Amino acid sequence: MTQWVENTGQGRDRGPVALGLAWVEVLVRPRQFFARRIAPGDQAPGLTFAAVVVFVAELTRIATVSGAYPVVAGQPLASAALWLLATVVLVMPAGIHLTAALQTVVLIGTVEERAGVSETVQVICYALAPLALLGVPSIWLQAAVGLWSLGLMVLGMAVVHDISLPRAVGVAGVPVLLLVGYGFGVVADLQTAAALVAG
Repeated sequence: MTQWVENTGQGRDRGPVALGLAWVEVLVRPRQFFARRIAPGDQAPGLTFAAVVVFVAELTRIATVSGAYPVVAGQPLASAALWLLATVVLVMPAGIHLTAALQTVVLIGTVEERAGVSETVQVICYALAPLALLGVPSIWLQAAVGLWSLGLMVLGMAVVHDISLPRAVGVAGVPVLLLVGYGFGVVADLQTAAALVAG
């Protein structure tokens, strides 16, 4: 439990301010962030970070998009709270760990000298940073932050597992596509944006 509240000297700092700074750093200086702030066994801050990102995205979507969540028994506020709770506490961690498990299997088969499972989980968590804006009802913004997150995932895998970017694309391609592309609906956003551009 000390990993939640103490700075162990590795990974990123703890606390709300440190969480905000991590969000800025991973967006502005991602290579440095992945090189310096990912540490073995430091999953808790990463999962907290991902939970906040998903919470902000879903809360924004609930506040700005009509019909963004199912209303149960005519109780919109209770239904919204239940939706947020289920998304942040159940769906988000399950999706991240399933993706990390798949990513680990791919890494085992393709990369001999690689970092551990914990580091892979952290990369996935922090690469979700742009998706905090996914709830804003703009297809262009949604497509942009989706691509941004995809790029961060590939870059993070390259830095943490010490492989080239082209190789990271091959290694991370399927897990990233499943989590960000389909799990967060980025593929659909990109298809909609492409259709609008095409006419």
